Amino acid sequence: MRHAVAGPLFHSIGIFFVAVLFAACATAQHSSPSKGWPTGTPASVGLDAKVLTDLDADIAAGKYGYVDSLLVIRHGKAVYDRSYQHDYDRIYAKEAKEPGPLNAHDPSGPYNYFNPWWHPFYRRGALHTLQSVTKTMTSVIIGVATTRKEFPSIDTPILTFFDAAKVANIDERKRRITIRHLLTMTGGFDWNEQLPYTDPNNAAIQMEASADWVAFTINRPMAREPGTLFNYSSGESQLLAHIFRVATGQDIEEYAARHLFAPLGIQEFYWKRTPSGPVDTEGGLYLRAHDLAKIAQLFLKNGVWEGKQIVAADWVKASIAPSVKVGNSGIQYGLKWWLYPYGDGSHLAWAGSGFGGQIPLVFPEHDLVVVFTAWNTLGTGKRLSHREAIDRILRAVVKPQPATTKQ
Repeated sequence: MRHAVAGPLFHSIGIFFVAVLFAACATAQHSSPSKGWPTGTPASVGLDAKVLTDLDADIAAGKYGYVDSLLVIRHGKAVYDRSYQHDYDRIYAKEAKEPGPLNAHDPSGPYNYFNPWWHPFYRRGALHTLQSVTKTMTSVIIGVATTRKEFPSIDTPILTFFDAAKVANIDERKRRITIRHLLTMTGGFDWNEQLPYTDPNNAAIQMEASADWVAFTINRPMAREPGTLFNYSSGESQLLAHIFRVATGQDIEEYAARHLFAPLGIQEFYWKRTPSGPVDTEGGLYLRAHDLAKIAQLFLKNGVWEGKQIVAADWVKASIAPSVKVGNSGIQYGLKWWLYPYGDGSHLAWAGSGFGGQIPLVFPEHDLVVVFTAWNTLGTGKRLSHREAIDRILRAVVKPQPATTKQ
């Protein structure tokens, strides 16, 4: 039965109800990280504001060189957000003009790492170079494609995706390299990236000076059995651009835009390409710090974003599970995620690591995401290491708080 109710009282109640409903909807929209991070104070999420303020002061004073931003997110709220201005036109004016390993082959383009039109911000805007954090993002995109059942098993041999007749230095070891080996930096290629990036003998610098980065890498001779030893190799990450395109029939940049960035509300990004065309999956992605934090938050929440499973929980688990030791440093490596032990050693901070000081950090036990961006490209002066960043952030945790699962 329907009841007809009339009069000014109902009219007032109706207006009140609509206003409350509108306010509730507006609040719900505002709380969506896809539309911008909700904000709070450090104290409201159990962080010591003074510790963060002291870190902020040290950064502003230049203790860690040229840091561009600091962003702290806990329980899904941005509670500390700072940016620092630097005159990169002046700071690297000399290096930008004098030929050297970091600019010789591309004096006016995106691979002159001292050109302020390209570095550290894309065209002097808000998009910041991620450098080798791009490797971690590439793994995330492969995880999305795997979740969507559009990417093969990562135990597939990589020569499956090449014309073997055109690949040099093939032996039984090269035939045994799998996608997993590329994701864990254990491919076994003869590759020396331990030298400074200012050294022209660095294999990554030589690759970037070549006309075809994929060919340069896949044609390298082998140095060891795949899967036996961690050896940092940007070339192994670059092979993933080619493999992704052949395996899925899609460009990894477009795939990321549609299936990762769009669901997270990431509307702006830039991704450099290599001379022969493939996306630079070893270091070419630019994002805003707030958007990089979204991807870290996605993994913190087991691949779920606002109720939708973007990356399978199993992929997240595999990505941050230690796969190989990084020398004798105590650091371990997952599927392109760096894993730093802290406290009594039983806890791991998940991290990306990019040339110049790009450091996204995830502390799963503390429901905490932190992003640093910087541009310290020369081997001089004090820099913020992952270890120090982890220690200084953890000092701000007043008391452990249980992680929330709701997005």
